[in-house]
Amino acid sequence: MRHGSVVGAETRRFIGHLDVPLSPLGEAQLQALAARLREVTLDAIYCSDLLRTRRSAEILAAPHRLTPISDPALREFAMGQWDGLTADEIRALDARAFEVWMADAGRFQFPGGESLPDLEARVWPAFEGLLAKHPGGTVAVVAHGGSNRAILCRALGLGTDRLLALGQDYAALSVLERRGAHWTLRVLNHCEPLP
Repeated sequence: MRHGSVVGAETRRFIGHLDVPLSPLGEAQLQALAARLREVTLDAIYCSDLLRTRRSAEILAAPHRLTPISDPALREFAMGQWDGLTADEIRALDARAFEVWMADAGRFQFPGGESLPDLEARVWPAFEGLLAKHPGGTVAVVAHGGSNRAILCRALGLGTDRLLALGQDYAALSVLERRGAHWTLRVLNHCEPLP
């Protein structure tokens, strides 16, 4: 797992809605991924409105001469009072709530933030909407671990209890393909090696 891609993540911090930039490592990882995707025809690139995904989308869009389209509905979980804290800090603040989250992330309500059903209710319609604008096309979505996992679970018919079973590292590539009403997962969490 690559934690140093986003400023603050190297400490295993819950980033959530914090608007933090990519680190130099994150920039390098996205440059490597952009090189891999250079020959793929993309009709559009969408991203959340947070700085780290906007910058990531800009890097991926450059070889395609596309302008990323930001959508706040693609944001990460709103982690409320936990935004910006490390796991150790959360345990010290509220050990019981942290245990509940670890045991049942799919139904956990972040204190002052969202639950997974809240996230899915926000992210899935945005995903469907952007795809509807490009029927039969190839679209890149640059989002976050939680929002990506929610999209993957919904597309693949997996219950939210499987959310954390789907790896979503920083700067990693996952590929869904739709044929009619059915989705196939072609790639999950590929991390492009750095040169």
